[in-house]
Amino acid sequence: MGIFDGLPVPSDKSYLRDELARIDESWAVARFDSLPHVVHILTSKDRETDVLLLKEQSDVVEEVVDEVVHSYHGGFNKAIQNYSQILRLFSESTEKLGDLKHDLAEAKTSLGTRNKQLHQLWYRSVTLRHIIALLDQIEGIAKVPTRIEKLIADKQFYAAIQVYLQSSLMLEREGLQTVGALQDVRSELTKLRGALFFKILDDLHAHLYNRGEYSSVASSIYERDDDVPTTTAVAASRMSSQPLSRRTRTLKGDSQFGVRGLTNGSHRTSSIEEGSSFDGHDEEDSVEHDEATDSKPLSHQLPPWLSDSTPDEFIEAVRKSDDPLHVKYLLTLVQCLCMLGKVAAAGAIICQKLRPTIHEIIISKIKAHMETRNLSKFACSQGDQTVAAGLHFVKGQPEAYRLSKEKSQNGISNSGTHLAVSPVSPLMVPGGKAQAAAKDLLDSILDTIVKIFENHVVIGELLELKASQHDINTPKSLPTNVNWNTDSEASQVTGGYTISYPLTVLQSECQQLICEILRATPEAASADAAAQTAKVAKKASKKDKRNAPEDGLTFTFRFTDATVSISNQGADLIRQGWGKKAPNSSQEGYGSAAVLPEQGIYLAASIYRPVLQFTDKITSMLPKKHSQLVIDGLLTFTENFVKDHLLPTMFVDYRKGVQQAISSAAAFRPRAHTTTYTPTVEKGRPILQGLLAIDLLAKEVLGWAQAMPKFATDLVKYVQTFLERTFERCRTSYMEAVLEKLSYRLIGRHDIERLMRLDAASACLPSSLGHSVSHSEAVGSGVELDDLFLSLPSIKQDNLIRDDNKLILLASLSDSLEFVADSIERLGQAVPRAASQSDSSRNQTTSPRNLASFADEYRKLATDCLKVLRVEMQLETVFHLQEMKNREYLEDDDAEEPDDFVISLTSQITRRDEGMAPFISGEKRNYVFGGICGIAANASIKALADMRSINLFGVQQICRNTIALEQAMAAIPYIDGESVQQNLDRVRTYFELLNMPFEALLAFIAEHDQMFTPTEYSNLLKVNVPGRDTPTGYRCSISPF
Repeated sequence: MGIFDGLPVPSDKSYLRDELARIDESWAVARFDSLPHVVHILTSKDRETDVLLLKEQSDVVEEVVDEVVHSYHGGFNKAIQNYSQILRLFSESTEKLGDLKHDLAEAKTSLGTRNKQLHQLWYRSVTLRHIIALLDQIEGIAKVPTRIEKLIADKQFYAAIQVYLQSSLMLEREGLQTVGALQDVRSELTKLRGALFFKILDDLHAHLYNRGEYSSVASSIYERDDDVPTTTAVAASRMSSQPLSRRTRTLKGDSQFGVRGLTNGSHRTSSIEEGSSFDGHDEEDSVEHDEATDSKPLSHQLPPWLSDSTPDEFIEAVRKSDDPLHVKYLLTLVQCLCMLGKVAAAGAIICQKLRPTIHEIIISKIKAHMETRNLSKFACSQGDQTVAAGLHFVKGQPEAYRLSKEKSQNGISNSGTHLAVSPVSPLMVPGGKAQAAAKDLLDSILDTIVKIFENHVVIGELLELKASQHDINTPKSLPTNVNWNTDSEASQVTGGYTISYPLTVLQSECQQLICEILRATPEAASADAAAQTAKVAKKASKKDKRNAPEDGLTFTFRFTDATVSISNQGADLIRQGWGKKAPNSSQEGYGSAAVLPEQGIYLAASIYRPVLQFTDKITSMLPKKHSQLVIDGLLTFTENFVKDHLLPTMFVDYRKGVQQAISSAAAFRPRAHTTTYTPTVEKGRPILQGLLAIDLLAKEVLGWAQAMPKFATDLVKYVQTFLERTFERCRTSYMEAVLEKLSYRLIGRHDIERLMRLDAASACLPSSLGHSVSHSEAVGSGVELDDLFLSLPSIKQDNLIRDDNKLILLASLSDSLEFVADSIERLGQAVPRAASQSDSSRNQTTSPRNLASFADEYRKLATDCLKVLRVEMQLETVFHLQEMKNREYLEDDDAEEPDDFVISLTSQITRRDEGMAPFISGEKRNYVFGGICGIAANASIKALADMRSINLFGVQQICRNTIALEQAMAAIPYIDGESVQQNLDRVRTYFELLNMPFEALLAFIAEHDQMFTPTEYSNLLKVNVPGRDTPTGYRCSISPF
């Protein structure tokens, strides 16, 4: 952009712009130097041309200048005219100012002559105005009592106190102190101060216990209440050294509500005449908001109880606060008491009324529960009783306890077993109706107590903070000095009311209720209370009573009204009759028996968790300085009660129940009402009554552990003790059946135990005891095991278990032990994790056993019972078949019936199978009876070596024996029929070879040398068979192949 671009050149002379553009800008510099241009022309070769060019450029510049002058000529003329008019007006003003000075001088001269008269008139006007103002004030003050009464009736307490304080200040003015007509007004204001105090106190008392118009219950329709109350008490000051709770810290320094509006030494009133721009009625409603515009900041509405108040800092802070409605109202009432100077009196009366009120609230909650239950019963009686009751009480109930109330198909009621051995009734078991009712009742009451204590925390923190900053018992109409006090002095200033006092009383009343539910006397329930009281007395004797809150005293429950340090104001007010509204009812009962199906010490299990949740909620509200009251409070009492009373009682009761269960005559008596095995107890599984009772008791005790996780370790130890005692009783019963019997001795041998583990039939045993083996190893172990049994000396009846009842007992004991072992494993998984961890860490060096080890022991004993049964049947078979030895099978006729010993064996097999069928599963029956055919086949084949002679009818007799045995075995369900037929076919094939001629037998042996062993073939050749020709001299030369 060139330096001449801004010149006003007309559009018809645009060529001038092009001409100007050709002029070098060096001609327009601020400090022009002509010497270079002169030198250029003098040294130029064509001087005339350069001079002509400069003249042309000069003409262009002159023409441009003419255009500029022409353009600005009109503006120049107008500016000159305006300047001329300004000079004219200035001259006229100078003349008029001179005239004004002259007039003022004349007026001064005239007024100076009447100076005294004017002064007298001015003084009279001032006096008259003052008299008029006093009359207006007197007229306004005369109307104050009526106005205050109207405000009190409308519950505009803050506005009423503002009017009262403003009127009191006006009455103290110099001009009104001597007015006699105002004496009646002063008297009425004094009475109204007392009436206003009692109205505020009544409303504060109602809202402390959530019975007021703005209580949290009523305001919850606008605000969502969390599980743990998060109401914030705005009583924060940077100058305070007191530890604050979570709710107080949240608004520390956020507003002037707690710093200026609530803690100033004197009350600051703002009148309408001062022209305050604050107008609370113009704000929008903070409750109703549009969810679609959440991003916009919500405006705050002035609470309705402050609508008639004069705006000041406190009202501004309340309007800007985000606290719930009921918290704002409580803070307003406290501010009113501080402005009246009645905090000490209010605190004393609140303390006096606290315990009776809480007692009354608990009774009312219990009555409400009773009415609800009665209505529910009435509704259920109309046709839905069964469904409603089932849904109400089964919900959340452990499966074990529901099963205990069902009746099995075999006619034996598990609940009957429960009643016979359990120390508690079905209502009192974990998850029972009494437990559920006690938990619901206590949850409801403690939730109400938490909400009440929430209000006390708001009031207590605010009073403690304000008491530490200035005198709150002097009316705000009088000037006060800041007085820094200690916590104990603050307690006296507030009439003995601190956060610790309601906490102590609330927990004390809750403890009394718990004692009533548990049917425990206060003296027995709090055995450690005497020691705590002694410790408190010892500390109080050494230190001043005012320092007690700093000593960290432990919580001591009181069963009478607590002693409160009441100020003179509070004592006077109580004597006036305010405290007579609530008689002392703390010594009365609560009537919890009317809503609980049953009471007793075992309800402590359902009480523990509500108390734990109650303590957590209370702890979250309190500042750290009061945490000791929670540590030594209701939870500590409950835990001490459980540890010192419930657990010892539970151990004694359940130990007695276990003893009764395992020592009764019917405890180990097998009973079955069906002929087949049922896998579930509900459908009739015939578990031994003693072990079934133990299982129910163990589930019950572990149910207590789930209800009280902190004491789960001790309860699990109880279960372990009971299981250990039961195991010893089971082992005793087992030993009574097998003692000094051959089968018991055999299964104890390591070689036989190893072979039985390798046997394929052991696959049905528990996985921890059975091992996977190959088919060849299983067959080889079975043959080797049979050989061991057959190599035993001659078996006598005394070596066998001849009593079928003992065998049935072993079968039932095995199944019952396995049932208990499975149940123990499930219970071990359900044990609270904290208990299992603490148990493993605490008992790592002393007792490494746990529930899983007990399950293994029970399962091992169950396996031993099955092993004894299997070996016993094999030995029974050997015992019967040993009659084949040293015998001549020289029959005369065809065999129509098996031998007597075979008939005895088969009948015994059938009888024992029928006896054991209801008590063991099909797989276990196959294990018990599955070894008979194998050892019978081997015993029959080996018996040929000891036979003196056998004819063709004898062979038929032996084949008939095998057929009878096969038929008996085939009648057993789940038995491996193919294996039975294969083993017995081998016996028949072996003996039928005796029907062949000697030469044919030799040829068969040569062709089928793998079918039987060389020894077995040798026995075929050596045995004496009448009618079979044996070559001479060959008999002596026969030897095993």
